[in-house]
Amino acid sequence: PAVEGLIRTFTAKAQAFDQIVKVGRTHLMDAVPITLGQEIGSWAAQLKTTLAAVKEMEKGLYNLAIGGTAVGTGLNAHPRFGELVAKYLAEETGLPFRVAENRFAALAAHDELVNVMGAIRTLAGALMKIGNDVRWLASGPYAGIGEITIPANAPGSSIMPGKVNPSQAEAMLMVCLQVMGNDTTVTMAGAEGNFELNAFRPIVISNFLHSAALLADASINLARYLVDGAVVNERQVAENVDRAV
Repeated sequence: PAVEGLIRTFTAKAQAFDQIVKVGRTHLMDAVPITLGQEIGSWAAQLKTTLAAVKEMEKGLYNLAIGGTAVGTGLNAHPRFGELVAKYLAEETGLPFRVAENRFAALAAHDELVNVMGAIRTLAGALMKIGNDVRWLASGPYAGIGEITIPANAPGSSIMPGKVNPSQAEAMLMVCLQVMGNDTTVTMAGAEGNFELNAFRPIVISNFLHSAALLADASINLARYLVDGAVVNERQVAENVDRAV
């Protein structure tokens, strides 16, 4: 939901800035014109795509090893124990929990968690790209690109009072780096374990939940404290277009 909220905020800004023609950039060099709305709209589209991948990978999390007992055979459990527990959990939560097709694999590996963590890492990569774009666009404001002005959450400096530092974008970038590190841990933990049990589930779950919470908080704050209040520096945009054409 937090990322969906950020997507809505970007979409609203894209619509508001759709008529602002600016310089496009490739390789950090001047390219053909683009509208600011098209540029911001691409961020919303990128987040939609990566979030859709997260949702697709999430489906594997509903497969439960319940009823497999120690090694997957179901020894000492009622034959319908897993089925009934999964049914009860589904009814209580409204989520489609089910017994895994192969409970041996469900105990021996955590590939579903590794898959969804990989999708979250991809989402973090998208957010990192967008955060850096915002920093570039707001840089300056006089000696940089300076095409947007961001809210003054961290204004000024003891010797440079005109500065408005992109603290929310930088916070997002640090979160993304942490999530990428967490993904490495989850990937390695998913490759661990021996024979009938991967005992590394605690560190997988810890890093998984940590990543989801960090990205959610950072997405909410980026939308609320930076994107929503960002405005166009139309004079700078026009000057850049005039010089580049």
